[in-house]
Amino acid sequence: MRDLRHLCWSSIDNDTSRDLDQAEVAERVNGGIRVLIAVADVDSDVAIGSPIDRHAAEQTTSVYTGIRTFSMLPEELSTDLTSLNEGAVRLAVVVEMVVAGDGSPSSNGIYRALVSNQAQLTYNAVGPWLEGTSAAPDKIAASSDLEAQLRMQDEAAQILLERRHRMGALDIDRAEPEAVISDGQVQDIHARKKNRASELIENFMVAANGVMARTLMNAGISSIRRVVRTPERWPRIVELAARYGERLPPEPDSGALNAFLQRRKAEDEVHYADVSLAVIKLMGPGEYVLARAGHEDQGHFALAAHDYTHSTAPNRRFADTVTQRLIKSVLARQPSPYSDPQLDSIARNCTLKEDAARKVERKMHKRIAAVALRHRIGESFAAVVTGVTPKGVFVRVLNPPAEGLLVSGQHGVDVGDQLRVKLVNTDPRHGYIDFVRTK
Repeated sequence: MRDLRHLCWSSIDNDTSRDLDQAEVAERVNGGIRVLIAVADVDSDVAIGSPIDRHAAEQTTSVYTGIRTFSMLPEELSTDLTSLNEGAVRLAVVVEMVVAGDGSPSSNGIYRALVSNQAQLTYNAVGPWLEGTSAAPDKIAASSDLEAQLRMQDEAAQILLERRHRMGALDIDRAEPEAVISDGQVQDIHARKKNRASELIENFMVAANGVMARTLMNAGISSIRRVVRTPERWPRIVELAARYGERLPPEPDSGALNAFLQRRKAEDEVHYADVSLAVIKLMGPGEYVLARAGHEDQGHFALAAHDYTHSTAPNRRFADTVTQRLIKSVLARQPSPYSDPQLDSIARNCTLKEDAARKVERKMHKRIAAVALRHRIGESFAAVVTGVTPKGVFVRVLNPPAEGLLVSGQHGVDVGDQLRVKLVNTDPRHGYIDFVRTK
């Protein structure tokens, strides 16, 4: 156990986040930038087989409805005892890596440590500052050490991002809906887009997850991997690219797809979100799978990563808690706490419950959007087709971000088609938002 409380740790998360899973710190060394990522040691307070563990294994994930969070763990744990709260001393599992100039992260090890988060920060405050469009948040302005830290972390993250793009990772522009609430009432919704701060955390987490996966593989023990299989609707993605005069290979190729996306973003950033959304829908969701010791897995198509797991959010995802226990067994030179059949069962249940949680979150977002859009019935919007199912054709408008049913003009359309639609009805109780095609 190392004592790293003296380091200038900080965390960056959403404005409303209370379950802080990770904190970061960096220093410049020969050969690059050393990055340390501390992940909350949830396992130390949640023993395998305990009532809380059984509950977490059943739930598998926290559910974020936009109004209320239904935590996988009791809030006394996830927002306090196992959260890397500002000023608190916490146990953590630390991933240490050196990011070289070419973006290749070399692992210096994984170990347990005591840490203390010096500054709880947010994407919305840090991102614009890093991009040079806003002044430094108060906590950063008050500490030259913290400012230097975050500049260095951003430098390392951008180097990692450039390498990921060279390797074929997809540059997806996700616009997540976020409710604007005042006095307990939904007033509006707006799009929460990624910025330099969210990119920083995303790139660090992707790198840390890769280190975790390779460590488990090299130790010769089975684990749970996070995979996104090659897109089943690749021919439709090829067809979509052809509309823009682009030619993609007949077989799935993440590098070629990302090059197309990069060109679209450079040529038409305003409508790039439409293309990104269509590609996301056509790729399909990720899933958890058992990775048996010594066996190859399919990897993560969107990240262009062969070795990938989920490990950096153990307060929010049970798969991450399991990965943490596996890592700790390797560090302690003890047998794996899980058998292959157990890991396989956990992976299947995590995928099943994640899909269910996603449906609940999507339904709640529709209800919130239906409330926010009640006063805009009759208005027209630019939309993109997101689903063609036996239940109907679904479209999403991007400003404000809302998804609904196309009740007229749906004949002959497919995922990725861009339309003009008019809002004709909302039903907040059922989460219904109805559009008709205008052209």
